[in-house]
Amino acid sequence: MKKQIFLFFIALIFSGLVHGQEKMLSIDEAVFGAYRQYKPESLMNPQWRANDVNYTYIKDYSKIIQAEITSENSTNLVDLTEVNDLLKAQKKTTLDYFYDYSWLDFNTILFQNENTTVVFDVLAKKINYAFSAPENAANSKFCKENQFLAYTIDNNLYFTNASQVQTQVTNYSDKNIVCGTSVSRNEFGISGGIFWSPKGNYLAFFRKNEDDVTDYPLVDVTTRVAQLKNTKYPMAGEASENVALGVYNIASKQTIWIEDEPDSEKYLTCITWEPSEKYIYVAVVNREQNHMKLNKYDASNGKLVKTLFEEKNSKYVEPEHDLIFMKNMPNQFIWQSERDGFNHLYLYDTEGNMIKQLTSGNWIVTQFLGTDEKEKFLYYESTQVSPLERHAYSLDLKKGKTLKLTNDAGTHSLVLSKNGKYIIDSYSSINTPQKVDLVSTEGKFVKNILTSKNSLASIKMPEMELVTIKSADGKTDLHGRLIKPLNYKSGKKYPVIVYVYGGPHAQLVTNSWLGGTGLWDYYMAQNDYVMFTLDNRGSADRGFDFESVIHRQCGQKEMADQMKGIEFLKSLSYVDADRIGVHGWSYGGFMTISLLTNYPETFKVGVAGGPVIDWKFYEVMYGERYMDTPAENPEGYKLTSLIGNAKKLKSELLVIEGYQDATVVPQHSLEFLRATEAEGILVDFYIYPTHEHNVSGKDRIHLMRKITKYFDDFLK
Repeated sequence: MKKQIFLFFIALIFSGLVHGQEKMLSIDEAVFGAYRQYKPESLMNPQWRANDVNYTYIKDYSKIIQAEITSENSTNLVDLTEVNDLLKAQKKTTLDYFYDYSWLDFNTILFQNENTTVVFDVLAKKINYAFSAPENAANSKFCKENQFLAYTIDNNLYFTNASQVQTQVTNYSDKNIVCGTSVSRNEFGISGGIFWSPKGNYLAFFRKNEDDVTDYPLVDVTTRVAQLKNTKYPMAGEASENVALGVYNIASKQTIWIEDEPDSEKYLTCITWEPSEKYIYVAVVNREQNHMKLNKYDASNGKLVKTLFEEKNSKYVEPEHDLIFMKNMPNQFIWQSERDGFNHLYLYDTEGNMIKQLTSGNWIVTQFLGTDEKEKFLYYESTQVSPLERHAYSLDLKKGKTLKLTNDAGTHSLVLSKNGKYIIDSYSSINTPQKVDLVSTEGKFVKNILTSKNSLASIKMPEMELVTIKSADGKTDLHGRLIKPLNYKSGKKYPVIVYVYGGPHAQLVTNSWLGGTGLWDYYMAQNDYVMFTLDNRGSADRGFDFESVIHRQCGQKEMADQMKGIEFLKSLSYVDADRIGVHGWSYGGFMTISLLTNYPETFKVGVAGGPVIDWKFYEVMYGERYMDTPAENPEGYKLTSLIGNAKKLKSELLVIEGYQDATVVPQHSLEFLRATEAEGILVDFYIYPTHEHNVSGKDRIHLMRKITKYFDDFLK
């Protein structure tokens, strides 16, 4: 018995030692851990109340916590249970959690979960408004001025007032005419199709006519007999949708249409109401996407009042930001543009006269934060310090002087108080998991709100560093992320996986926690891989010239830069130059197969998810911006097509496709498979039958296990 007790205590001691040691990531943790158990503590959805002494945030998805600037005091302002109890008493649909909320005024808060909208008075502890749109409703947009909720059902637009009376705004039986949704496949920063006027007297909305757009066949295999699911998909060079903007008058119940060649294939974006509601502003872009007009229309009759100014570029123009009207000078607005090569702020009047350029330099404004109450100062976020970082600045609108408001190196996310006196500054860096400070807009530190512990302290984490490499033309610094094998041993050679995206509107490498990636890269490094990512020319947040090198020749300059990354990797003593793999999704899938087929002697293995194979199969809005049409750019389409390159493939390749992909339609992958079959080349192919352009939810673990196994099988 004594021996058994002794052995029992030895086992306890040993288990305690093991438990206290650092552990390795599992594949499940690698996929979701950065967002779940290993997510650094943070301030969830911080917002300011109407005054300058209180800010709020969500805790545990079930509480709205209020804290004060001047003290460490905090209170539980709203509890999910109390809101739901009131909703139950009114026999209304309850909220599952707090996530999306906003302050309508000092005492009134708006909650929105899917189709449920609740306006709650935090002082009186009562519900002012609660409405659940019909189950088949979508795209809901609440107007705080009139307490109306607009939404779409199928292809038509509706709204419901505070008395729960529903009004149908449009009544199209033709399913090819769609109202109230986003258009142009969400390009140009378009994220919705409903635009309430400032006082709630008008409801503007997009209408798209897809009658000429080809139906693309997707197949639903979950039914007893598989069913056809057509989606409208305008391919490059083919007929596109026609977009119009309607304005519905709440009082007269009449709709007028903004006059701008309603049957032409154009783009309407940056829809902005003037504060008076008399005029509405629209950025009109031609189908070629190289000419933009900022137009001012009379909201009462739809007539064009004036074209304020135009922007042209031999490659493309890309207006993405609504006008920002000044509160104290409503005849002036701020416009964002890349016209000088970098996204900057310009001050205009409503007659189209540029008062002055507000910001300038070889860096970009990444976010407009707001102004102070008197509009003497403007606040913005930018890349002035480095493309790897984001910092806040104040700008004296009269003197033009700027003041940097954030000091710690890293990537800052900022929320300006309503009076422009304070900023909630949430940031991270490669050395800082998450820190939230309160700073004044005079540049003074006020207090620390939160400093997160390293949630990965118990994990054996591989070493990561940010590296800088010259671009293929030798002129530009490119930024990369290198993660070394965990059990690195001198003299040993390790396989490399290059993760690539490489296309516009994406930046993968930043001075932020984990270097801008998730935990899967670290999981692979724990298992003896070198993991490498490089933001080549063509990727985001470096200015127009940097991004637009892809124009009419997608993949070419990007590959040249990626090969400079390969040169760097080969210079490292621990890299096995004979075991280099590459992996990417979407544009990154296109880049993966491009690299495999253009540099077949370099890469041993590739995994391409949802890859673009031939740009003539891609959609009009994105494809024609960067490649023009197949008729205008036949040599470019031939050069970038991977169908003809299939015969060059020598490496192992796994192509992964979402069978419901309406972004990079399955025809891409299938055409590449046909080409490899014709050449007698073996390619591995895997389909996710119910997933769209990417694989999300629990199936993502399956996806990453599949990718991991492929590299383990053929690269290790």
